[in-house]
Amino acid sequence: MRKWLRLVAVSVVFTAAIVLVSQLNRNAGVSRTYPADRVARALHSFGSRFNTTYIPESDANTTLSKRLQVVQMMRHAWNNYKLYAWGKNELKPISKRAHLSSVFGAGDLGATIVDGLDTLYLMGLMDEFREGRDWVAEHLHFSDIDSDLSVFETTIRFVGGLLSCYALTGDTVFRDKAAEVADALLPAFETPTGLPYSLINPSTKASRQYHWAGPNSILSEIGTLHMEFTYLSDVTGRDVYRKKVERIREVLNNIEKPGDLYPNFINPRTGQWGQRHMSLGALGDSFYEYLLKAWLVSGRTDEQARAMFDAAMRAALDKMLRVSPGGLAYLAELKYGRILEEKMDHLSCFSGGMFALASTTLDNSESERYMDVARKLTHTCHESYIRSETKLGPEAFKFSGAVEARAQKSNEKVYLLRPETFESYFIMWRLTKEQKYRDWGWEAVQALEKHCRVEGGYTGLVNVYHQKPQGDDVQQSFFLAETLKYLYLLFSDDTLLPLDEWVFNTEAHPFPIKGKNPLYRGAEKPVEVAKDENHI
Repeated sequence: MRKWLRLVAVSVVFTAAIVLVSQLNRNAGVSRTYPADRVARALHSFGSRFNTTYIPESDANTTLSKRLQVVQMMRHAWNNYKLYAWGKNELKPISKRAHLSSVFGAGDLGATIVDGLDTLYLMGLMDEFREGRDWVAEHLHFSDIDSDLSVFETTIRFVGGLLSCYALTGDTVFRDKAAEVADALLPAFETPTGLPYSLINPSTKASRQYHWAGPNSILSEIGTLHMEFTYLSDVTGRDVYRKKVERIREVLNNIEKPGDLYPNFINPRTGQWGQRHMSLGALGDSFYEYLLKAWLVSGRTDEQARAMFDAAMRAALDKMLRVSPGGLAYLAELKYGRILEEKMDHLSCFSGGMFALASTTLDNSESERYMDVARKLTHTCHESYIRSETKLGPEAFKFSGAVEARAQKSNEKVYLLRPETFESYFIMWRLTKEQKYRDWGWEAVQALEKHCRVEGGYTGLVNVYHQKPQGDDVQQSFFLAETLKYLYLLFSDDTLLPLDEWVFNTEAHPFPIKGKNPLYRGAEKPVEVAKDENHI
């Protein structure tokens, strides 16, 4: 009974906070509630008083209790990272030590801190947020890092995460640190075409490609910088960042596209495509996502981006969308115009949400088709989850013969705490209000708790088809940035980051929409810079 009364009290305070903020905003002439500046603090004021570490089974059917369960998961992930790997990039939750072979290596870049900060803020975990903010202010320094960093991963996680925190809080520490990180990446753009190399050593300023990609950069990487660099220019008044991504857009818009599709490899020295491999999964995915989102976050003024998106999606749906004998829709990969393999990546599962956003934000000849595809792809991704023994989805799943929506190769049977399916659940819930998307999300929460939660945090799984799967001993930073954020928002009110005022980058960091959201915080006037600022 006491636990139930605590939950009732939490609900009352939460509702009171929303009502209070709505009244404050009405008095200030603001049309929407902005939880970032007010509600997060109100949430913290009651969050510290009520124990949410255990939710009675009898209460688990309420939306509030589900939301609080996700908050508890965030606390468990964060507190163990703080205990065993503070300042390092990621945690090994089974070994209870730092993960030194992450995408950012063994350096003290605090990837989990920067990636998880805006999730903490949105959940009202203000003590944890402040300790992370202070670490960023005192210890995050990129210019002296003497190792190769991914331009793409650094942009979406660090620049994106810091800019999101700046939008939410107005704390200039985040804006200035975002600029410091972006400045360390600029030498990678010094190529004959302006297309960046994949890797940069901030200390030596030397750039190179991945060995496995030969001389090529990756489409999903060079095409997934636009939101961050454009917004950074707007909040700093320095045009150097915008010019870098506008040059990338110019090259990709003008280049000849085989069958209106974009191959996944392009040479930054010659501006020519590499092998003609095309995908809405790995290597291609977020390029298409950012064409749509660049248009949205610009207040729908970037019409070039939307036109490029629609042209590419018409071609992709005509040539890559398949339907299995069992009736499941999926996105296959192409190579030289032919289907490469009858399979779909988990990474492609974001596309259900993407097509739904495309359908509802512009009424054109593709709108009805986009929403139909959104529903079908999200359903397929859910099927890949419920057809596994753990009820968590594999890294890739096949459609061949009697096998549908199941992985066959051992390296495809892993679950890496990925968020893409939950991202689509969240967006589909917001846009359709169909209860099944919340139900599917709650199934996932229960599966994560049963199979991925360990004493030292949350681990990925080696094989989702084992009833008692082995953990991979990695708590990915994106688990805090994306997976838990999307699950939390799935069980939250629509006034928390409304989709007509916020756009999520590909790491789930929310950006305010220009001209529509007063938290955009653009610089009052451009900053005058030296003529050679574009040339490091």
